[in-house]
Amino acid sequence: MNEKILDKLKILAESAKYDVSCSSSGTVRRGKAGMLGNTVGGWGICHSFADDGRCISLLKTMLTNHCIYDCAYCINRRSNDVPRATFSVSELVELTIEFYRRNYIEGLFLSSGVVRNPDYTMERLVRVAKDLRTIHRFNGYIHLKSIPGASSELVHEAGLYADRLSVNIEIPKEESLKRLAPEKDHQSVFAPMRYIQQGMLESAEERRHFRHAPRFVPAGQSTQMIVGATPETDKDILGLSSALYRRPSMKRVYYSGYIAVNTYDPRLPALKQPPLVRENRLYQADWLLRFYQFKVEEIVDDAFPQLDLDIDPKLAWALRHPELFPVDVNQADYEMLLRVPGIGLKSARLIVASRRFSRLGYYQLKKMGIVMKKAQYFITCRELPALTVNELTPQKVRGLLARKSGGKADERQLVLSFGE
Repeated sequence: MNEKILDKLKILAESAKYDVSCSSSGTVRRGKAGMLGNTVGGWGICHSFADDGRCISLLKTMLTNHCIYDCAYCINRRSNDVPRATFSVSELVELTIEFYRRNYIEGLFLSSGVVRNPDYTMERLVRVAKDLRTIHRFNGYIHLKSIPGASSELVHEAGLYADRLSVNIEIPKEESLKRLAPEKDHQSVFAPMRYIQQGMLESAEERRHFRHAPRFVPAGQSTQMIVGATPETDKDILGLSSALYRRPSMKRVYYSGYIAVNTYDPRLPALKQPPLVRENRLYQADWLLRFYQFKVEEIVDDAFPQLDLDIDPKLAWALRHPELFPVDVNQADYEMLLRVPGIGLKSARLIVASRRFSRLGYYQLKKMGIVMKKAQYFITCRELPALTVNELTPQKVRGLLARKSGGKADERQLVLSFGE
């Protein structure tokens, strides 16, 4: 492989690592005769996870890290003295195909700095995807970053070749974005989001009438917000996320703890390390919004605008509402079971199915995978040895379950306890 291309890859892959909105879930396209690749098979270098938990290997890189913008929080900002590189369209296409043939990757995640103008950059991203699909018959996963400010025609063309498109909001509030990135505004971000949504709705309507009509962004769109670079509360962040999830095309909102890459800029906070625990809590709260039927105002409100860093959001909600507990697992409906700390989606379904045949006790619940360390304070059933939250008081239960503050291991802990 060309050594010059590999040198470029080293620079551009390093530049791309700060974009966390990289997911290959949401689309299924199997291998076909005469085509190269698929979105469902194989294993390799793990970069992301599919909906079913499989590790997916993606080539995650930028087309270029040159950029006309000077955003305070970005390592690739115009004023930074960093190594720069740019792939030609043919170089990146060749690299992707070569890596796939060597079983290094199963797909491509491609973003870019903005050069000349948004349309010029977006047109080159589209050409990469188009050449992979039409010339090389590449059938694997492609995730493109849509450039804010790009025209609707280019966004629409990108959606015909990419499995997923993403447009990063980056900063939750317009005034904060203007302070850190005065050349940007939210309108340039929300416009391509609307183009993607409209394209998906039109594609769905066409496929109702024409079976083989081309699919438009089958895996939907995603976005990313930076956490900790600006003073927005978790209430502000989750409120925006909830509004985005009400759009049928939005599949994931990603949260990226602010990494101090430009410490010289006085507009940025002086953080010694990224707010990883806060990032983790936001992902847990996001999971509650998407799958556990919680509303934003139940998780954070004016009285509690920030998530509790010592306990997960569901446990925090339960401790604020002790009057709803304990819950009888042999009688409570599915929706209420989902609100019990320690009971996840799968275990709630198991409880509902199993109690039709016999009354459930402590040991049966434990075998179902319920986290009894948490759940025991919020449920009643036969053979339950623990006192409930009302007998112990919420303050004491919190003390028993709160994480140890100040521990380095806790700061490195990024495993998201979504099922709890």
